[in-house]
Amino acid sequence: MKTRQLGNQGLMVSELGLGGMGMSEFYGDRDEQESIATLHRAIELGVTFLDTADMYGPFTNEQLVGRSLQGLRDKVVLATKFGNVRTAEGGWAGVNGKPEYVHQCCDASLQRLGVDTIDLYYQHRVDPTVPIEDTIGAMAELVQQGKVRYLGMSEAAPDTIRRAYAVHPITALQTEYSLWSRDPEDDILPTVRELGIGFVAYSPLGRGFLSGNFTKIEDLAADDYRRFSPRFQGKNFAKNLQLVDQVKQIADEKNVTPSQLALAWLLAQGEDIVPIPGTKRRTYLEENIEVTSVTLTSEELSRIDAVAPKGGAAGDRYPDMSTVNR
Repeated sequence: MKTRQLGNQGLMVSELGLGGMGMSEFYGDRDEQESIATLHRAIELGVTFLDTADMYGPFTNEQLVGRSLQGLRDKVVLATKFGNVRTAEGGWAGVNGKPEYVHQCCDASLQRLGVDTIDLYYQHRVDPTVPIEDTIGAMAELVQQGKVRYLGMSEAAPDTIRRAYAVHPITALQTEYSLWSRDPEDDILPTVRELGIGFVAYSPLGRGFLSGNFTKIEDLAADDYRRFSPRFQGKNFAKNLQLVDQVKQIADEKNVTPSQLALAWLLAQGEDIVPIPGTKRRTYLEENIEVTSVTLTSEELSRIDAVAPKGGAAGDRYPDMSTVNR
C-alpha cells in the first residue's frame, strides 16, 4: 500500500486507515474475535494507520486495539482522541478541554492502549468554554513529555484551527468527509492546506449508507446509532437512497462496488487526504483496501460530482449540529 504524509511535521501513514469505533459501539452487533482478526488482517495488508478514541465503548475500544497490537506496536501509527466525556455506564457528560483533563485523559489512554507513546493525539471536539490556546497548550506539554508525538483536532472551525496552530503545529484535522458530506470543501480544506495540515476523512462511506447495503431503516439493528441520525430518517432516507442509486450505477459501469467508488473519489481529492473507513469484518476491510488499485478518470470524477454535489444529501450529519465546526 502507498503512503501519504499528514501535515508538515513528517508523519507518514498508509493512504487508507482503519477506524475502530464500530468494533465496540454504535453500529449493531459486536464480535471481539472478528474485530481483532480484522485489525491483524489490516496490518498484514499494509494498513499502518489505526484510529480509536477514549469515548468508544466507552473506553473499551482502546483496550481492544491495545490487545490487538501486542507484538505489533512498531508496525502502526496509533491515533486516539479525548474531549467527549462519557460516564462508565455509557452516558454523555459533555465536552471537556480543560488542561488538567487533557493530561488525565492522555495518561488513561496510554494505560488502556498499553503503549508508552500515542502517535497522533486529537482533541475530539472543541470545548467552547475553554480557550483553544489552553487546550492545545496542554497537548503541547504532552509532546514535550514524550507521551504524544503529533497533535490533531477534530471537527474544528477554520478560526479555531488557526488559533490552535499558532500555539503548536497541528499535524492532522479529522472531519467527516464523503460524497454526501462535502462541506469541508468550502472553508476547512482551504484552511488546512494553507497551514500544511493533513486531512483525515472519517465516515468516508457515509456511515455505511454509501455502500448500498441499506434499503430501509429496518436493515439496521434496533440499537444501531444510525436509527437516530437525521440522514437515516423518513424522507431524508428516501432521498439519500436516490443519491446512492446513482453512485451505484457509476460503480457498476466501473466494475467496482459503491464503497470502492466512494473511497476512490476521496483518494482522488488530494494527496493530503487520508480516509479511515471503519469496519469490524475482514470481508469489508479487504473490499475497501482493493480501492487502492482503482483509478478514476477525469470524466468519471465529473460524473460523480454531478450525482453527488455539495449539499446533495438530505438531512443534517448529527441530531445536534452545535457540537461540530466550533
